[in-house]
Amino acid sequence: MELTIRTASVADIGLIGRLADVCFRHTYREILSAEQLEYMMDWMYSAESLRRQMTVEGHVYFIGETDGEAVGYVSVQSEGMAEDGLPLWHLQKIYVLPVRQAGGLGKQLFNHALAYVRQMAGGPCLVELNVNRNNKALGFYEHLGMRKMRQGDFAIGNGYFMNDYIMGIEVE
Repeated sequence: MELTIRTASVADIGLIGRLADVCFRHTYREILSAEQLEYMMDWMYSAESLRRQMTVEGHVYFIGETDGEAVGYVSVQSEGMAEDGLPLWHLQKIYVLPVRQAGGLGKQLFNHALAYVRQMAGGPCLVELNVNRNNKALGFYEHLGMRKMRQGDFAIGNGYFMNDYIMGIEVE
């Protein structure tokens, strides 16, 4: 399926929030409690949070569209240097509408994010992402060449934790 990918701006905050309202909720509906899901939606996807991510924290969002309809998004953020001295980037978010999954759109968003990181890093770098240990997307990430590097339980406030694997891939 043909996917057009464009860089998002603060004008797309509402669109990203609407996509997350479907994608993020669908992904975590059976993994997180309803209370934690609501907390995380506000924490990560409120207009204020998205604006801060884009204007202060350096998240770069991309929106994928097919036939003029937004179907997914991905975001990356530079995080300085990895322990091995390579530039470190974090793939913060990658989601595709549930009705559009399994058609290669997630892979296209992932590859676009890596191409952007490769261009910005100007050479080899490490890209990491956090993924919930119960998320079905683990196989997707492994299929794309990522490997589990470590795991952790990260406090996110309000007594909640993200119980994640940190996966990584070296980008040449």
